[in-house]
Amino acid sequence: MEINSTHFQNPLFADENILQLIPQRPPMVMVDSFFGVNEKDSFSGLTVNAENIFFKNGKLIEEGIIEHFAQSAAARIGYLFLQKNEVVPIGFIGAVSKFTTHSLPKIGDKVQTVVTVIQEVGNITLAGVKSWINDELIAEGELKIYLNK
Repeated sequence: MEINSTHFQNPLFADENILQLIPQRPPMVMVDSFFGVNEKDSFSGLTVNAENIFFKNGKLIEEGIIEHFAQSAAARIGYLFLQKNEVVPIGFIGAVSKFTTHSLPKIGDKVQTVVTVIQEVGNITLAGVKSWINDELIAEGELKIYLNK
């Protein structure tokens, strides 16, 4: 999973429309654009601003990045279910592992995130997540997600 800026050209969902894909509501919304999916990957983004609930001391803190990871995974699921005209299920993060931050975003930074499905078994998905600002990898980790469907 590497960054390819062509995946982040034209969002399919942005701003208020992102709420169709995720269960979170302001002030907990930590994803503001969704660019689509391919076979194993989905592409989402967040423009960091001072209103982000996890914005402290001029930067988005690690908890905010983890929440962005989780909501990026939720947006993927929401998109896939909307495409099938099905009700978007609620998901729960069962575990966060191998999480590393390389730098913290500041106001105006546009975080680009790729969620890659590693394995799906029943209602459980293991996903690798990486976020970049421009071409710089800022964070990576894995999420274990349980869908309540």
